[in-house]
Amino acid sequence: MIVCSCNVLTDRAIRATLGDGGACGGRMSDVFGCLGCRPQCGRCAPTIKRLIREATPDDGGACSAALDDLADAAHATSIAYALAAE
Repeated sequence: MIVCSCNVLTDRAIRATLGDGGACGGRMSDVFGCLGCRPQCGRCAPTIKRLIREATPDDGGACSAALDDLADAAHATSIAYALAAE
């Protein structure tokens, strides 16, 4: 399927740059650079971003742990403020 009609880029070509052993990073500009072109109208951006997300390994565990730490820190800070106000 053609994802970018301005540069005639297919989903297969984009996935190939993102797949194992692909030389491109995980940004849109990297994908276009690897394919030897530049973004033009931008209508393909949502689809390319989705393809990048699909090709990126899910590190939800690390992200969830970081969010839990932030929630704990916010809770501790609110308790400290409440005690200081007494």
